Order: sequence, then C-alpha cells, then structure tokens
Amino acid sequence: MGLITMSGRDLQRIEILSKVMAGRMTLVSAAHVLDLSTRQVRRLLDRISTGGAASIRHKAIGRPSNNRISDGVRDYAVTLVRERYADFGPTLAAEKLAERDGLRVSRETLRSWMVDAGLWLSRKQRRTFHQPRLRREAYGELVQIDGSEHRWFEDRGPPCSLLVFVDDATGKLMQLRFVRSESAFTYFEALELYLKRHGAPIAFYSDKHSVFRVAKKDAKGGQGMTQFGRALCELNIEILCANSSQAKGRVERMNRTLQDRLVKELRLAGIDNMEAGNAFLPDFVEDYNARFAIIPARPDDLHRPLNLASDRLEGILCKREQRYVGSQLTFSYERKRIMLEETEVTRGLVGRYVETYAYADGRLDVRWKGYSLPYTMFDMDQRVTHAAITENKRLGDILAYVKERQDQQVKPVVKTNSEKNGYTPRGRKPGRKTDVMSDPAVIARREKALMRQPAAE
Repeated sequence: MGLITMSGRDLQRIEILSKVMAGRMTLVSAAHVLDLSTRQVRRLLDRISTGGAASIRHKAIGRPSNNRISDGVRDYAVTLVRERYADFGPTLAAEKLAERDGLRVSRETLRSWMVDAGLWLSRKQRRTFHQPRLRREAYGELVQIDGSEHRWFEDRGPPCSLLVFVDDATGKLMQLRFVRSESAFTYFEALELYLKRHGAPIAFYSDKHSVFRVAKKDAKGGQGMTQFGRALCELNIEILCANSSQAKGRVERMNRTLQDRLVKELRLAGIDNMEAGNAFLPDFVEDYNARFAIIPARPDDLHRPLNLASDRLEGILCKREQRYVGSQLTFSYERKRIMLEETEVTRGLVGRYVETYAYADGRLDVRWKGYSLPYTMFDMDQRVTHAAITENKRLGDILAYVKERQDQQVKPVVKTNSEKNGYTPRGRKPGRKTDVMSDPAVIARREKALMRQPAAE
C-alpha cells in the first residue's frame, strides 16, 4: 500500500537505490543521478534495509501543514463574505476583508474557500451555452446585416467598415459595401443597391446599433423608430434586433471569415482604397457564393419586386425630419440657420412644421405637403462636435471629419508686445553679447568726452 501513495520522485529513488544494492550502479553514480550527497545516499540505503521501501517517503506526507490557516479563521472569513460581500469577486473581497475587517487572506485562498462554500463559481462553471437556432427555410425570409470595422487594406490604406448582408437560409453573401463608418446614410446606400439587385426581403436581422433601434424609450419625435427603421417601414420590410451577438452568429462568423479571406484577396489584387475595393466586391461575392452557399430547405424566393420609381425610392432612403418655422420664416438645422424665401406658400407657414429631406450627397430639400420650398442657408460657424456623445463605431469617422475642419481653419496671428508697441530691432548679431566697455564705438565716445573736460590743476 505504501508504494501506491508514493510520488514519482520517491519511485525514482527506490529504483536507483535498488540498482546500488544489486551492485549494478556505484554509490557515486547514484548520488550524481539523484543530485544528493553520498552520505545522504547511504542514509537512504540504511533506511530501506531496516524499514523497507515505504520508509523512503517524506514523514510529513498525509499530515496537515504547520502553517495552515485554522478552521476558525476560515469560518470567520466565509461568514463575513456571506454577510457583507456575497456578490463580490475573490480579489475585491480579499481587499475589503483586509481594509474593513483587518483579516488578511490571499486572493487564491479566499477563492478556494468561496468555491467550497458555494459563494463563487469558476469561469468554467459560469459559462453559458446558447441554444443553436435552425436556419430559416426560404431564401429572402431573413437577412442578417452588420458592419465590421477592420483594417481591410492592412497598411496600404486607412481602416474602414464593411457592411455585410447575409441570407439566413442559404448563407449567401447578398451585399458587401466598404464605407467610412456605420451610419444611416451608408446603410441607405447599401440598402438601395440590395433592393435594386434582389428585391425586398421579409425582414432584416441586426444588432442594437443606434442606426436600427431607438435606445431611449421617451425619445422625442421619430414615432419611436430610427431613420433606417422609418425607411424600412415605408418599404414594408421588418427590422428585428438580436438580443446578443450569438443570436446573429451567421453574420458574426461571416465577418471573421471575411477578415481572413477578403483581406488576403485584396492584398493579392493590390487594392488599397474603398473605391477600388467596392469595384472588386461583386466578383468576390459571386465566387464566394458559388463555393459556399447551400440549398435552402424550401425552394421559394420570398424577395418581393421593388415597384417604385427612382425618385420615390430616393425620397424614402434619406434623412427626414420636421422643423418648426419661426416668425422670421427661419428654422435651425444641424448648426445652420435656414431662411425660407418669402412666397405665397411660405407666408402661411409661420408656426407650422416643414419637412426636411437630407440626402447622402449633401443635398437638403425643404418641403411642405410635397411642395419643395426655396431657401437660403446660413452657417452659424459653431464647433463640429463640442462635448458630443459619439458611438464607438463612428469615432474614427468623426475624428477624421474634425481634423479636416481644423485643417481648413486659418490659424490666428498672435502679435508679440514688441510688435504691438512698434519696436524695431537694432540689427544686433545673434549669439552671446560682447563686452560693452571693449566696443570701439563706446571707447571713441569716452575719449572725446575726456578731451572736452578741463585739465586738472
């Protein structure tokens, strides 16, 4: 039974010592292999001869440590954690026990105590498993959309975002588009290309980005929907938001695949900007779908044809807001003052709301009951974003825009006090000043002054 509880080192010692006792190894060689002195090897041999192989084991095996923390301290610490720090992690709980209760226990010791007492779960125990969701049965029934910010052109170009549209039933890439950042206008642009190529799907499935979902329940205006949501509502397309990234795992996994495969394809093609990248994407999508798309469970195509005129679609895929017209036929719009030209129509708009149509190319149209109103725009010359709340996905685009505005501003010329007072330098040479008394001009003036003085008696 003693050999069963022996450690590997003890078994090695028994094997070497057995060879020494059998005469197959010298005492010096055994001491060298075991990294012990010859005197210690003799002691071990004597111990085996008298007590057997089990006497090789350390005498403290199976005994509690002399430096162990007493059970009373352990129970006291666990009681304090249960009463005061039940929802604390081991690290923070150990800090508070030392600060507030004067009980110093290492973090890992307290972790083991909390695990044994059921107050803490390990990372493996806290892991949650998401129930896999089956694919939709028909093509065009659900399309997952997402934006992936990445260095798509590596060091050859600036980072940008890729808008990805993936059909849930087939895994087909429906639309790819390089944009500066995720915004309503960039999604409008990608959506227009999607609708003209495939038609209108039943629903889109997205994350909780502010482009798709209004975060504030009490938000004023917009009828509780974003500009993108309003456009989809007019197009009779549903928008659904996933509660977690795992729920829309199809497009999340596609992002990882594209960050590997597409980046290398762009490298081989020598593409280093978004314009060339967008021209390259259709061929890439066609090749990818031919390789990896699957056959849906049902052969139906649920995309509906888009029976809209181009100008009607343009009026839907834009940013539309209502603005209150003041007594001077003016209203504010994105740090600008809009003044309506006085006509027979605009005279009666004081105190009413007009609708603004902002397009991705920068155009702004002001309408009243479908009638376009002439106006004049005045820039109020305010800062671009002063203490503005900026989302992480738009931070790069915002910073690039702010830098562009700052570069356009003329730097103010600051005059020194000498320039304000009209001081003109005398043309001294730069560097260390010379001794004034040894200046020839000073010496000549001093000699002339001495010659004018009367001689001393």
